[in-house]
Amino acid sequence: MQPVRTLIVDDSASMRATLKRMLSADPDIEVVGMAPEPFAARDMIKTLNPDVLTLDVEMPGMDGLSFLERIMRLRPMPVVMCSTLTARGAEVTIEALRLGAVDYVTKPSGTPEDIERDAALLCEKVKTAARSAARAGPTRLPPQPSIAGGGGAGKVIAIGSSTGGVEALFSLLPALPVDCPPVLIVQHMPATFTRSFAARLNAECRVNVVEATDGATVQPGTVYIAPGGDAHMELNGGAAGRIKLRPGDPVTGHRPSVDVLFRSVAPLGASAVGAILTGMGQDGAAGLLAMRRAGARTLGQSRETCVVYGMPRAAMEAGAVEREVGLSGMPEALLKACRETVKVGSV
Repeated sequence: MQPVRTLIVDDSASMRATLKRMLSADPDIEVVGMAPEPFAARDMIKTLNPDVLTLDVEMPGMDGLSFLERIMRLRPMPVVMCSTLTARGAEVTIEALRLGAVDYVTKPSGTPEDIERDAALLCEKVKTAARSAARAGPTRLPPQPSIAGGGGAGKVIAIGSSTGGVEALFSLLPALPVDCPPVLIVQHMPATFTRSFAARLNAECRVNVVEATDGATVQPGTVYIAPGGDAHMELNGGAAGRIKLRPGDPVTGHRPSVDVLFRSVAPLGASAVGAILTGMGQDGAAGLLAMRRAGARTLGQSRETCVVYGMPRAAMEAGAVEREVGLSGMPEALLKACRETVKVGSV
């Protein structure tokens, strides 16, 4: 297999050197060039034809978002954003993911152990990006009709996503009607990002989108985003129950974990609907299987519409997915599933 040809774009010479050192240590990655600003990067993209771009968020001349938007419109390619763990960094990174960036990494800092961990994560994300499906920019799905009186009362929707999930959720959630059942979501994301993510979604949706808080009673027409950080998100007490943020070790490599959310929703049986969206790894497969065995409807995002067909593949192979649906059909499929039931033990 040929090494992943990578172009680094960052206005800091020291950061360019650090990123090159990290990436070059992986034999499956080749750094083919480094650009200090977008205009130089534009010429390098034409001459070097890289597989993946690592892109700084804030640069002189043209900021990273403007450059990314131009790339995704004129020459879609896998882009990994390099961000800071600040409120501003979170907002810009979320917008970059909405525009079509595959993933992001936080700029390396801290102890030698931290740097080593950051290097491993950077290399993993660059290689995953190379295998991803580049998008031509954000899409908007048509609004879905109201479900009032249509059988959705007393139901709960649980969704899990990771790499590519931000873009997918920016497409899916604005299509949901204001009276949809409560929606609980685990999107793998750092603690500093989830509040900005919820606020950004809320500005675009008819439903109310919030970062989940411990003890909150779930309400129809509200989407709850699991906060990143030190706790898993669970639902206690059924469709009109409360959210519990439970500290604990990572599960399936993540905290919050999709598996933990899905397992907490499984006891609702036919009153629950689960969906696993684009993402790397297998988080959510076991939990979605528990939901399906309990009588819930379960959906997986189709391979051709995933940025990374990892989590949906694992769930499908485990027998957890009742059927796969393209992203454009996911809002309608979720609402339809809220009106239906399956026989318990049919798996």
